Amino acid sequence: MKIQLKSEITCPSCGHKKMEEMPTNACQFFYECENCKTVLKPKEGDCCVYCSYGTVPCPPIQNNKSCC
Repeated sequence: MKIQLKSEITCPSCGHKKMEEMPTNACQFFYECENCKTVLKPKEGDCCVYCSYGTVPCPPIQNNKSCC
């Protein structure tokens, strides 16, 4: 299975959506919504904002590996 590097993040505060490219060498713990400026953090049990708010989980999780 090919690793997907793009994920659409949806802000839980305002519903704003944006397609982002995920880093392959680090987890992204914080993400600022460009619309409402809310800083997103991973939900409990998730390793990064892509796993919590994205349409595609981060590359390590896609590879069935532990994230950072």
